[in-house]
Amino acid sequence: MSPKRGDRAAPPPGQGEWDVRFATGEAAKGWEQLSTQAATNTRAAWLVMRTDPAPATRTERHHPLKGELAHGTHRGQTMDRWQIEVTAGGRIWYLLDVERRTVWITVASTGHPKATDR
Repeated sequence: MSPKRGDRAAPPPGQGEWDVRFATGEAAKGWEQLSTQAATNTRAAWLVMRTDPAPATRTERHHPLKGELAHGTHRGQTMDRWQIEVTAGGRIWYLLDVERRTVWITVASTGHPKATDR
């Protein structure tokens, strides 16, 4: 069965870990495509989201988005939006729900998200 909106992107979180879930069905489909194209890098991104989704030390490959893309809304709550560069073109965008310790994957794509094409 394919994952869908609201589904967990992996097993339940362990002690001190973040829950990683899909915010949309499209993100779940993109996750499957990204996992097929770059399994090792996608798993590494999942581990980062699970253990340290908002690292104090940002890199070019993992950082909060800026400008009008810096925040997003999920279930009526505005949250910070982060990006992990999985491959040269592949991206994961997620919202950080600090209160619930949940990472909501909003975009998982083998190419640049269209929102950055401006």
